[in-house]
Amino acid sequence: MPDPDHLPGLENRITSETSFDLRPGDCVEGMKTLSDESVDLVVTSPPYNLGIKYANYSDNLSSEAYLAWSLEWATEVNRLLKPGGSFFLNVGAAPAQPWMPHEIALSLRNLFQLQNTIHWIKSITVEPRDSDPVSVGHFKPINSKRFLNDCHEYVFHFTKSGKVPVDRLAVGVPYADKSNITRWGHTKGKDKRCRGNNWYVPYETIKHRSKDRPHPATFPVELARKCILLHGGDPGEMTMMDPFLGIGNAAIAAAHAGLGKFTGFEIDDVYLTEARKRLGA
Repeated sequence: MPDPDHLPGLENRITSETSFDLRPGDCVEGMKTLSDESVDLVVTSPPYNLGIKYANYSDNLSSEAYLAWSLEWATEVNRLLKPGGSFFLNVGAAPAQPWMPHEIALSLRNLFQLQNTIHWIKSITVEPRDSDPVSVGHFKPINSKRFLNDCHEYVFHFTKSGKVPVDRLAVGVPYADKSNITRWGHTKGKDKRCRGNNWYVPYETIKHRSKDRPHPATFPVELARKCILLHGGDPGEMTMMDPFLGIGNAAIAAAHAGLGKFTGFEIDDVYLTEARKRLGA
């Protein structure tokens, strides 16, 4: 399947029969209107509390207030998630606040089991044995005598039991050494292995932020798509939710995956309007 995050004019190519329910307002209040255990899959990325300038949200809470708020909205996610559902939470950090993603994960341990930790690699340098180092991806350089450039974020995969089956080969990769296909019985003759928990997903290159990505903090469509594929199941029978819709990248991923229903909440009318525009809703 082509990589939808790198197709220009993506929103004009959406032909999915996905039913979209995109709602304005606070996600906590919005989620309270939904029925218990009605959602199969949640893929979301809340504000990171790093002082990002959103149009209609203050991203400068105290650490205590931020963790309390995270627990509040995640409690609603727990109520809505089906027993066999998956909750993929994308969170990042600032070099000066490296503990925050882990503190968020730990604050949710009474609600969920942490089944997988995925590292979203945005930029990486590899050093082949017989050639010079090769760097790929995008990163935001920092001018610091203390910190390295931060080139990755976390995607925490939470479930209620910690025992939810996933479709590892749906996001698998071909074997580099093809002899492994016949050497190992678990391959069943197929040229596909588990990708592992390091996912290199670069941002789409843009020319103008205000025009091409009118939101200060989005994740790529492809990152959400991989989460959907990993969860597995019959797409047409699945319901997905994003409490922090933004400009709708998770919704676009749901459409391309052919999910049955998608529900999103967005507190900012400007971002919600953009999401609806991109989806043709």
